[in-house]
Amino acid sequence: MEKIKVKFPDGSVKEFDKGITPLDIAKSISNRLAEEALVAKVNGKMKDMNTQLNEDCELQLFTFDSPEGKETYWHSSSHLMAHAIQSLFPEAKFGVGPAIDSGFYYDIDINTNLTEEDLVKIENKMLELAAQKNPFKRNELSKEEALKFFQQKGDEYKQEIISELDENTEVISTYDEGDFTDLCTGPHIPDTGKIKFVKLLSVSGSYWRGDEKNKRMQRIYGITFPKKKMLDDHLAFLEEAKKRDHRKLGKQLDLFSIHEEAGAGLIYWHPKGARVRNTIETFWRAAHLKNGYDILYSPHMGKSWLWQTSGHLSNYKDNMYSPMTVDEQEYFIKPMNCPFHILIYKSQLRSYRDLPLRWAELGTVYRYEKSGVLHGLLRVRGFTQDDAHIFCT
Repeated sequence: MEKIKVKFPDGSVKEFDKGITPLDIAKSISNRLAEEALVAKVNGKMKDMNTQLNEDCELQLFTFDSPEGKETYWHSSSHLMAHAIQSLFPEAKFGVGPAIDSGFYYDIDINTNLTEEDLVKIENKMLELAAQKNPFKRNELSKEEALKFFQQKGDEYKQEIISELDENTEVISTYDEGDFTDLCTGPHIPDTGKIKFVKLLSVSGSYWRGDEKNKRMQRIYGITFPKKKMLDDHLAFLEEAKKRDHRKLGKQLDLFSIHEEAGAGLIYWHPKGARVRNTIETFWRAAHLKNGYDILYSPHMGKSWLWQTSGHLSNYKDNMYSPMTVDEQEYFIKPMNCPFHILIYKSQLRSYRDLPLRWAELGTVYRYEKSGVLHGLLRVRGFTQDDAHIFCT
C-alpha cells in the first residue's frame, strides 16, 4: 500500500498508509490519546478526526486542554443542544449556534417562552443523546442541494445563510448527528459520547443577525465538560463572578447608573464614581506626558464630508448615530477621534524635522450598539476612549 509521511509538532516524521485518519494515528500512539483527542490540524487547517489523509502533511492533535479542543467541543455541544431542542420542540427553527469563550449558545425561533424547567428538560435530553455516542458525520452538497434540503426542512434561517453565500461557492457542508442535521463548516468532535456533563446557564432575547428589525429569537447559553470536577469548578467560578459583577458593585457602591428612559447604553457617573474616574484619567495623562505625548481635545461632532472622506460613512455607518441638520448642513456625532486628529495635523505645514508627533486624547465617542449586546460599562453607546496617534516618517 502507498505510504504518506506525517510530521508531528516535535519535528518527528513517521510513515503511515495512505488514507489513514488522525484518529487512527492517535490510536497508534496511545489509547489515552485516542480517547481524548477531539480535533486535528492538518497542514494548518482544522479537520475532523476521521478525515482521510492522502498526502504528506503536518499533523497536530488537540484535546480538551487546548483552546482548539475546547472550541470544537463546545461547538459540537451547541449541535447536540439543537438536536435535543428539535426532539422536544419539533416546531423550533434554528439560527446560529457558535462556540464562545466559555461555552456556546444557539439562537432559537420557537413559539414557547422557554423556562428554567424547559432548560432542565433540554439538559436531560442532551445527556440522553450523548449517551448514544452518535458520530458527527460530514456531508458535502452543492448550493442547490443544500437549499433544497433546508427548504424541505422548513428552516428559513439556514436558507437565508445559504442564499447569501458567494455564487462561486461549490461545496456547502452539513453535519449529521443521529437524526439531526445542521448547516456547518465544522470541524466536530468524533461523537456525542465525548460530552459528559451539561449545564444550560440562561436564556435571553436576541434578534436574528443582531438586527432589531428582524425576528426576535431566544438565545440559550450552555457549558459542557468531559469531567464533573471541571463543571463544578466552572459553576463555582460563575457564582463568585456574580458577587463581583461590576453592574452590581456600581449600584452598591454608588459609582454609576444607567437610565434606560433617557437613553440605553449611556453612563451617569455619580460623585464617588467620578472620583475613581478622575484618578484613572490623572494617571493616564501623567503616563502619556512622561512618554512624550501631547494632549488633544477635539469636537463631539463633524460635518458629513469629514466622515465620508475618512471612510466611516461607507464602512461604519450602521454603527453611527443618525445625522442632524444644522444651518442646512448635515452633522454626525463622532464614533471615533481619528479624523479630528488628522485635521489638527493638516492645520499647518510640517517638516520631517517636526516628527515624530505623539498625540493622545481622552475623547468621548458615540456608537450605535445593538440593544441586545449592551452590557454595563463593557458595551455602551457613549464612552471615553483612550486614543493616540503617532505621526512619523
